[in-house]
Amino acid sequence: MTTACADAHTEKFRKSLAAGEARAELLRNGPIFSTLARLSFPNLIALCSSTIVSIAETAYVGTLGIPSLGGIALVFPIFMLMQMLSGGAMGGTVSGAISRALGAGDFDRAQSLALCALVIGLAFGTVLSLCVRFTGPAAFALLGGSGTVLSEAIAYANVAALAIAAIWTTNMLASIARGSGNMVLPASTLLLAGLAQVAVGGTLGLGLGPAPRLGMAGVAMGQVVAFIGSAVALIYYLRSSHARLPLRFSVQLLRPTRFAELLKVGAAAMLSPLLSVATVLVLTSLVARFGPQALAGYGIGVRFEFLLIPIAFAVGVACVPMVGTAIGSSNIPRARRIAWAAGGLSASVLGMLGLIVVLVPGLWVDMFTADPEVRSAAYTYLRIAGFGYAFFGLGLCLYFASQGAGRVGGAITAQALRLAVVLLGGWVLVTLDAPLWTVFALSAAAMIPMGLGTAIFIKLARW
Repeated sequence: MTTACADAHTEKFRKSLAAGEARAELLRNGPIFSTLARLSFPNLIALCSSTIVSIAETAYVGTLGIPSLGGIALVFPIFMLMQMLSGGAMGGTVSGAISRALGAGDFDRAQSLALCALVIGLAFGTVLSLCVRFTGPAAFALLGGSGTVLSEAIAYANVAALAIAAIWTTNMLASIARGSGNMVLPASTLLLAGLAQVAVGGTLGLGLGPAPRLGMAGVAMGQVVAFIGSAVALIYYLRSSHARLPLRFSVQLLRPTRFAELLKVGAAAMLSPLLSVATVLVLTSLVARFGPQALAGYGIGVRFEFLLIPIAFAVGVACVPMVGTAIGSSNIPRARRIAWAAGGLSASVLGMLGLIVVLVPGLWVDMFTADPEVRSAAYTYLRIAGFGYAFFGLGLCLYFASQGAGRVGGAITAQALRLAVVLLGGWVLVTLDAPLWTVFALSAAAMIPMGLGTAIFIKLARW
């Protein structure tokens, strides 16, 4: 009986190794577009998770009242930043570094990078959790929140801050798996996390069944439960024999050179989401001048914009290990072809979705509010901002490609251009006391230098 069990375990391990080698060969030599599509598809499962959470949270927060919608509009960019920093910036850096190491055949280096990435995630998550908990109220007030709107924002943020360390841990672990070519496990885990977040947040927020009605604090509790569970599940998988790159806990793997390798690129990469969210915060403060209805409408509209990020994320994250493996194998022409294919695909999809909301904004807005003033603001925002989404998708996806190559300077510069346009344009609009629609037009216009600028910088960069 013992021999049979051992034989079964050996066979399972052999199949796991074979599957890992098949993924590696696909990254090295697979046809670009079909491989990109194949790797992107599981990430669309994570997109389903984000879609479910975005629609459900906005819907049941809407039932709590307009102040709650305004409050979550203030808070949402901060917590989206946590996802972008951990899953996009540092996460993409981790996936790129691991894929380059595996592409070069350096398994020990890849394992060291994986453990160092987990430590970095825990450290950043803990520090940022404390920052949001203690400086959040002042930040929301600075953005224009006051009265009941500010109280609702604080109620949400105080609880959701507890989830930040788990968000960072989850995204570091997911990025380790993606760097080895496994897109299915992280996507499936995030889908389940999204379902858990909706169930727990809706139940506690609205007081469904015997549960107490905790309002915004209950909605935020959904994040805490969902991401702690996700982190535990991913650690269990990466510690098993099924992982192509098993996670080993050994002090010897915590090498200063590996920390430096990740932080050198990751610190620069994190400027991108910081610049992106800074742009949204500036726009939020400009909209807040027009009252709570305008702010609530903008919150509904910009939530759709943030919903587009996982689409570009799905394609961009898929191209990171492909570009990284090509770079590690010294196949630079293939790396560039992958980048342009991914950027074109992302721009096309986001551009089509932008056109849909330009033509029929009610498909999104009417799910969340019946207030005519809130609807009017949200309609106006989407009808204008939708024209910029193709450029947004191009820039964001090429940013991920640059992470795979370990060269993110150009993408960061393009993000800075977007923020500069919003800052300068916002100052002009405030000086002229311009109407609300001009703020929305500024948002759309700023996406153009982000997309085209990133493409130009990548074209000129030496990989």
